Amino acid sequence: MRPTTASPCITTKRVAETREFYIRHFGARPAFDCGWFVSLEFGQGLSLQFMEPQGDQPLCNTAGLTYNFCVEDVDDEHRLMTEAGLVPVMPIEDHSWGDRGFAIEDPNGIALYIYSNREPSAEFRQFYAPRVAHDR
Repeated sequence: MRPTTASPCITTKRVAETREFYIRHFGARPAFDCGWFVSLEFGQGLSLQFMEPQGDQPLCNTAGLTYNFCVEDVDDEHRLMTEAGLVPVMPIEDHSWGDRGFAIEDPNGIALYIYSNREPSAEFRQFYAPRVAHDR
């Protein structure tokens, strides 16, 4: 199998609040929105879905779930989000594994790690696989 996209769908009672959060803070665009289900696009092949439980479907337990968002300028994103009143749950800092980032939480308690790539330290450089084109 070679998927062309992959995206999680979180079952939540906070679909409307979640939709507005990602539109406001991440520039998401609703690709499909019937009220109880919304598919939010962030760019080509980047999407998240949120839906209200159907029938006996359980709510998603988001404890321990993190979405990673790589951005061009993490310091600018940090400034914009804190100016908008969001409170980081992890401070902005450089990491020796090769990024600079911080984390906030969405309305469902999902940690959102926002980062920009940096040169990794010698300790971590050895763990990076060489970049190669995928065979079709």
